[in-house]
Amino acid sequence: MSKSYKINVNESFDFDISDTEISKLNAITTSKNSYHVLHENTSYKAEIVSSELNKKTYQVKVNNNVYNVHINNELDLLIKDMGFEIGSSKLVDEIKAPMPGLILEINIKIGQEIKENDTLLILEAMKMENVLTSPRDGVIKSISVEKGDAVDKNQLLIEFE
Repeated sequence: MSKSYKINVNESFDFDISDTEISKLNAITTSKNSYHVLHENTSYKAEIVSSELNKKTYQVKVNNNVYNVHINNELDLLIKDMGFEIGSSKLVDEIKAPMPGLILEINIKIGQEIKENDTLLILEAMKMENVLTSPRDGVIKSISVEKGDAVDKNQLLIEFE
C-alpha cells in the first residue's frame, strides 16, 4: 500500500502525491540542497532555500522562481482532524467560558501584555474554582465580563490582539 502526501504550494495550490510517484521522480543531487530534475522531457534546476522541519514547510526555488511548500502525510492530516495540531493552541484569539459559572476574579486589564500560562481569571462552577490561563503570549484586546458576572457555556470572556 503506498503512502500519500498532501502538498500545498504558496497557500494556493494543493496536490496529492503518492510515494510511488515520488520514487519515479528523475532527480539528481548536484550539491547539498540543489537538484537537477527532469520531468516530461523538461529540465529544472531546484534548490531547497530554507526548511522548518517541525512545521514541515520548505522554501523551494525552481528555475529562479521561489515557492513556499507545506507537506502533510496521512498521520499529520489525522492529527489535524482530531484537533491536536502542533501549535494550534497558539492561534487562539479569544477565550470562552468552558462551562456556566460565576466570575470570581479577573487578573488582567485591557492592553496588558501577558505570557503563556499567566492566570487570566477565576471561574467558579459547581462550587469549584477554575483558573483559566492564557494559551499563548499576547496583549489583551477586550474583557467582556466583570467580577461577579454569571456566564453561560461558550460565552466570550476575553479577546487577544
